[in-house]
Amino acid sequence: MAKYEVVLRKSVLKDLDSIPRKDVARIMSAIGTLANNPRPTQSRKLSGQERYRLRQGVYRIIYSIKDKHLIVCVVKVGHRRGVYR
Repeated sequence: MAKYEVVLRKSVLKDLDSIPRKDVARIMSAIGTLANNPRPTQSRKLSGQERYRLRQGVYRIIYSIKDKHLIVCVVKVGHRRGVYR
């Protein structure tokens, strides 16, 4: 399987500023694994959108996959209560 390039939007860096460091380390580790497998078994496709959700504790990683260009674009990271708004 080909390796995907993981791209973070600028807004994701702002999202990570408000999250505790120990959780940021776990989130970044989970994002790094998306390069090898962009559709792990624990990810779910969001209804009505071409995006996926990956759970990391109480935080969610929202991302899209561009298979033609082998790119995973992380769109948003946040607490489960507000990440979908």
